[in-house]
Amino acid sequence: MAHQWRKMRGRFLWRVGALFLLVFVFTCGGVVLVFGAAANLLGVLGVPGNAHPLALTLGAAALVFVLASLLLVGGAVRHTAMPLGDVIEAAGRLAEGDYSVRVVERGSREVRALAHAFNSMTERLAVHDEQRRDLLADVTHELRTPLTVIQGNLEGLLDGIYPRDDAHLQPILEETRVLSRLIDDLRTLALAESGALRLEKEPTDLAVLASEAIASFRAQADAAGIELSTDAAPDLPLLDVDPARINQVLDNLISNALRYTPNGGAIRVRCSFASGAHVAVAVSDTGAGIPPDRLPHIFDRFYRSSDSRGTGLGLAIAKNLVAAHGGEIEAESRLGEGTTIRFRLPLQNQ
Repeated sequence: MAHQWRKMRGRFLWRVGALFLLVFVFTCGGVVLVFGAAANLLGVLGVPGNAHPLALTLGAAALVFVLASLLLVGGAVRHTAMPLGDVIEAAGRLAEGDYSVRVVERGSREVRALAHAFNSMTERLAVHDEQRRDLLADVTHELRTPLTVIQGNLEGLLDGIYPRDDAHLQPILEETRVLSRLIDDLRTLALAESGALRLEKEPTDLAVLASEAIASFRAQADAAGIELSTDAAPDLPLLDVDPARINQVLDNLISNALRYTPNGGAIRVRCSFASGAHVAVAVSDTGAGIPPDRLPHIFDRFYRSSDSRGTGLGLAIAKNLVAAHGGEIEAESRLGEGTTIRFRLPLQNQ
């Protein structure tokens, strides 16, 4: 297949060369006609013989013009057609799945810009392909664990090794819930990234939503000795949002903070006004913080740190849900001092 694309590149270069050669021939023909007409005109006017040097000068000038035109044609083919041929061949290799292909950025400014855009595209495609492979590996791993637990317990129950009581049925139920959450996360992320996610918007009190989210994690936090608190600015207006989706964002951020906050730590959810007619929500923890080299990647889908126990989907889902509401999300962190993840939602009624 690579040979086929090289042949196509060669045909393209031949066609471009033929086009330039055709232009060259017509140009030269026009020059010859002009100078021939000039020579005939000199004869018609009866120019004396001592003017023949003028004719020789005109002929020499025509020859120089032809040679200069030939050089220009060759330079145009080299600086335009050959770089474009490189892009054609590289595009063919990319279509066959070779994401490592790159083209040399040469030629005119426009052609260099095209080559740079092509290289940037292939780099992004390579990253996405790697993420896809990682997704398959991660999903396989995340599915295998609960399925193994379910299968083992069911086989034990059927074989009579385990008694059929609540103590042995409860783990099976918990693992089915893990599977359900994973499937829901994958579906939500796919819908959000494709722009097909439907939002059921209604006037929502963000402070009440934050308080309800905190309450749902109260028992888990108390068991770990972690303090949960919420703080909302007075007179926050109602926001036209999908309360279920924003609650999902808060759940992801709070559960993530709980995962990395040690016993005796604290998590705080704050709702406040922000510049540019926005309301900001910040979830802060007193955990170990995120290393600077990892911080730019925490919202990437399927990204997980080496000590992460999640699927790497929670923050990616939060980012996409906030973006679906026309908002923005960002994170700041210092090692040993904790992390704050803040998202902003626009005031739709202003």
